[in-house]
Amino acid sequence: MSSRAIPSVLTVAGSDSGGGAGIQADLKTMLALGVHGMSVITAVTAQNSLGVQGAWELPVEAVRAQYRSVVDDIGVQAVKTGMLASAALVETVAELLAGTDAPVVVDPVGVSKHGDSLLAASALDSVRERLLPVATVATPNLDEVAQLTGVRVEDEADLRRAAAAVLEFGPRWALIKGGHLAGDAVDLLTDGTQEHWLRAPRHDNRHTHGTGCTLASAVAAGLGKGLDVPEAVREAKAYVTGAIVAGFALGGGIGPVDHGWRFR
Repeated sequence: MSSRAIPSVLTVAGSDSGGGAGIQADLKTMLALGVHGMSVITAVTAQNSLGVQGAWELPVEAVRAQYRSVVDDIGVQAVKTGMLASAALVETVAELLAGTDAPVVVDPVGVSKHGDSLLAASALDSVRERLLPVATVATPNLDEVAQLTGVRVEDEADLRRAAAAVLEFGPRWALIKGGHLAGDAVDLLTDGTQEHWLRAPRHDNRHTHGTGCTLASAVAAGLGKGLDVPEAVREAKAYVTGAIVAGFALGGGIGPVDHGWRFR
């Protein structure tokens, strides 16, 4: 593949100083999947395997300047959003995305793997009303579904109800991640008409930090390469499943998935 043929994919998200999630996970995923990763950093966190010790969001002007700098010069074939922290950042990013001709994967990050809040309660309406409507694919986990829609998923049968509630806010596709349910790791991808059920065996590995960021970035990488949404999601699910299997201990808490598992 020549350098001209390498798609450019942008992540708009927070930094994880421990390297397992956020911007760091996104860029590793993009490299592993054969696209050129670019970044707009929205927040800096002090974070390790034990949790988030501090978070500082960047000014709106800094986020807008990073985005314009990259997109206006280099261009972009897909965008992924992660931690946006505040209503002002959500609204700024939504405005930028609305003016960009590229598919958008929205990972509506609400809390970290350790339960630390990464989104102000006051920003939820902005996510619902401004960010989700510009999404090609929204990728909430079950906690984020409950936070955004009030729908609580207790079993696999509830995934359809969750997806319908998310689609009400305007994304073209909803990918409801059922990884917190018992049994196989099952996700539902739907646009309200088509349904794609994605299943993988559940692996007994506690080191799963960064799973959500990694999946959303993998979907964006697939879309950036020109895959349609179902195929991009299928490929992303396979990549993330392998990364979970290879997740490794790091520090004294929950370690990350292995973004480089295919190289080892």
